[in-house]
Amino acid sequence: MFFYVILIPQIFAEEQNVSKQVVVITIDGPIGPATSDYVLNGLDEAINTSAELVLLKMDTPGGLDTAMRDIIQGIISSSVPVVTFVSPSGARAASAGTYILYASHIAAMAPATTLGAATPVSIGGMPEFPDSPLPSDEKPMEDNEEIEQPSENEAMQNKIINDAAAYIRGLAQLRGRNEEWAEEAVRSASSLSAEEAIKNNVIDIIANSIHDLLSKLDNYSVKILGEERNLVTKTASINYFEPDWRNKLLSVITDPNILPILMTLGMFGLIYEMLNPGFVLPGVLGGICILLALYAAQVLPINYAGLALILLGILFMIGEAFVPSFGALGIGGVIAFVIGSIILIDTDYEGYGISIPFISSFALANALFFFTILSMVLKARHKPIVSGREELLGSVGEVIDAVDNFGRVKVHSENWQAKSNVPIPPGQKIRVTGIEGLTLIVEPEIYPTEDSS
Repeated sequence: MFFYVILIPQIFAEEQNVSKQVVVITIDGPIGPATSDYVLNGLDEAINTSAELVLLKMDTPGGLDTAMRDIIQGIISSSVPVVTFVSPSGARAASAGTYILYASHIAAMAPATTLGAATPVSIGGMPEFPDSPLPSDEKPMEDNEEIEQPSENEAMQNKIINDAAAYIRGLAQLRGRNEEWAEEAVRSASSLSAEEAIKNNVIDIIANSIHDLLSKLDNYSVKILGEERNLVTKTASINYFEPDWRNKLLSVITDPNILPILMTLGMFGLIYEMLNPGFVLPGVLGGICILLALYAAQVLPINYAGLALILLGILFMIGEAFVPSFGALGIGGVIAFVIGSIILIDTDYEGYGISIPFISSFALANALFFFTILSMVLKARHKPIVSGREELLGSVGEVIDAVDNFGRVKVHSENWQAKSNVPIPPGQKIRVTGIEGLTLIVEPEIYPTEDSS
């Protein structure tokens, strides 16, 4: 009995240690809606499985502000500690990655990695912010001198910078990290290496690999939702959380280069369905593409002037196929499509820019497609008619029953009622000159004769 009392607690303790797991979430590339959805799902998985730790392995040039804030809110409210690890060597946590690193319970970096450059940017870039409000080459302002008011654009830029600086200072205060450098990273786009970051109290640990990091985190004290907790990571199993099909689909459709293509395919499908009612498939695929494009437009920072130009360009190119304008609509459509695609996404973040060669090639392919259709239409207009009522006009046939005002003729192996202003005997050739209902108007086919000498 004594042995059972001693061994049972040890067995339970070993089982608890073995059951501990570390959920690894990987951010590799720009941070966008698909990334935030993937990270939040990983945090939920860690909470549901009572994981010991979430390890956010990161290498990013930055990303969208809304996606970054969603990830940070998930980290702050998580009941499972989150360690952000900038890895492997040569990786970076720039811009949005710096904010996420500051928000994490534990910040770690691999050797030869960097963080910083956290200044928010948009189209046209942001203004430079001097280190001191008064440059050395300026004279002090006199008492009666009027203060020059900033322009509306400068005021908005200042507002964005001040908001970002206050946000990262708040994260630094929450985790007890260097506030001054955090603000400098926003205002002056400063960057630090891993060695400099740990000296300046920006990160907590430098580790060579995930296993090295988990070894250093064993028995590490961390505060989670106001409670102190000692981590048990040395014997924990590693669970790599992979993105599901939904994350992968979201990653594809929120690519700024894919959005114009979805819109174009959607418009083509719907227009084809309207021109050919009952075909169904083009309408279904077109509707799906349009809905996916609208969803992507809702989660991305869309410039609606660019969106309108893309739609206008598509309509112009389609119009060229139905209203020949000798290329004016087609060329105008290509130009509108390319310009709209370039200004579509309202950000300068790496990975969320438009590939001009890709968009130009796609627009050129559309233009060639419609110009090909246009050339086929023009050629078809010069060809003789081969079917319908109009094809009968000018056709040659033979009289079956004598046509004396009314009679019967054979045209294209078909028997028709016919009438003529002159009598025509059976067997003589006739030519169709008109149609009245189901009755052909005919006249004798006169063959030229040689003049007798």
